[in-house]
Amino acid sequence: MNRFAPLAVLATLLAAASASAQEVPPGTKPATPEIATCKSAALQAVSAKEPDIKDIYIDEDGATVAVSESKIEAIPVTRIVMAEAYLRTDRSDKPRRFLCLLGEKNKVLLTFFTSR
Repeated sequence: MNRFAPLAVLATLLAAASASAQEVPPGTKPATPEIATCKSAALQAVSAKEPDIKDIYIDEDGATVAVSESKIEAIPVTRIVMAEAYLRTDRSDKPRRFLCLLGEKNKVLLTFFTSR
């Protein structure tokens, strides 16, 4: 058996993986389920109060999704999402801190934005 065969197989697998990774255009990385759930709930709540807000951009690369085993009274908190977020309006966007608490079955318990 050729001693270089395992290296050739590894090189082929790496080439195939990098080719498939390049098929997704930059900036269109799919959201984690937790971030997607939080963004949807936050957009719904914010746009109900502020109709000018068209979208929320959450910086996923800098986001933290932490596993939690805590409770608020008797309600379990299973995930905590923290990130920079931009509320997209027709006016200029300002960076904000974003906090989202998720409970069982990825139910959104709280979304919160603060100014920097």
